[in-house]
Amino acid sequence: MAEEPNIIPPHEARALVKNAIITRYGDTWDSDGGWLVVHQSDYLIRINKGVLNVDFACDLIGNVTITESPISPLQASGRIVAWMVLGASMLIALAIAWATGIVQ
Repeated sequence: MAEEPNIIPPHEARALVKNAIITRYGDTWDSDGGWLVVHQSDYLIRINKGVLNVDFACDLIGNVTITESPISPLQASGRIVAWMVLGASMLIALAIAWATGIVQ
């Protein structure tokens, strides 16, 4: 009978993933590297910088895989929508300020 693999607990998987990130990008990757944590769980962390997504995934026996991919079309369109909402909000605020006499 085959021996069952030793499944690691979630806290060990989290530590393995964080060590893989530190090994790849250094100790200060989250403070001055410009990386944004998009998703974080015990077995997977996805970070993003510009147009690059990097997934650090740990399987149940402790092997960490690193996958780089460009941002998805959904992420790109979401960024465009966010900029449009920001611009519209600024225009509305300017219109309200002009209507109330704050800006002349």
